[in-house]
Amino acid sequence: MTLVAPRAGRPAATRYDRVASASAAAVIRGYSTSFGWACRLLAEPVRTHVRNVYALVRLADEIVDEPGGWADDARGAALDALEAETYTALRTGRSANLVVHAFAGTARHAGIERALIEPFFRSMRADLTVTTHDPQSYREYVHGSAEVVGLMCLRVFVDGDGAAYERLAPAAARLGAAFQKLNFLRDVAEDHGVRGRSYLPGVDCARLTDADRDGVLDDVDDDLAVAAAALPDLPPSSRVAVAAAHGLFAELARRLRSTPADVIRRERVRVPDRVKAAVLARVLVTGGRG
Repeated sequence: MTLVAPRAGRPAATRYDRVASASAAAVIRGYSTSFGWACRLLAEPVRTHVRNVYALVRLADEIVDEPGGWADDARGAALDALEAETYTALRTGRSANLVVHAFAGTARHAGIERALIEPFFRSMRADLTVTTHDPQSYREYVHGSAEVVGLMCLRVFVDGDGAAYERLAPAAARLGAAFQKLNFLRDVAEDHGVRGRSYLPGVDCARLTDADRDGVLDDVDDDLAVAAAALPDLPPSSRVAVAAAHGLFAELARRLRSTPADVIRRERVRVPDRVKAAVLARVLVTGGRG
């Protein structure tokens, strides 16, 4: 495992650093809903660092998925260039790409390993060639697209506490996996109907059944239960925000379970804003502890 150690002294951010982080925040505002709600509950500087992580994730995802204007070989080349630039910035601390620069600053600050970054780009690259997943490729995709992102954020949360990272890593990975599996289910109509992808192994997305739906959600509920048990052990700077994200996705899971599979095949299930607000209010009252 290649570990990037947090930089000693952690020098003050330059104007370029601040502009880069502001650019990352703009990416999040442009593409995120539930994540944006929860992210506002993070204390600074954790909030900025988490946005920096998710902005790179979003950028890579848009290279792969943004409709129109991209030939398949151009998407692959752009993703390769983004990955190479990320590793260069991780080494040097600088990039002319503002989102990459922001991510690299956070990675160097928090000790985010290249061993977490490489699986992420592998999963993004798989979206360019893999249309149907088997159990092994599904596990690898979930790890690279979601679990490692949860672990990157955990590096930020624990701020150099290696023992806390090791203790909380399984729960962080399971929470990321739960979020991704829920996205697979609620995005069946777009992923299968528009992009021609079937993420769920052994499931005919064109004929998704209630039993298929419940199988995915049973797996998600197990992941969410493991993650919930670890919430009280998170640092105060991130506990409420992570509990809010957990609550929002748990609500999405409940709504998906009560939605007939034939509706999920055609429509994207959402959590209404008023319900999101109620979930956040409940988390604020409990402080993320229950």
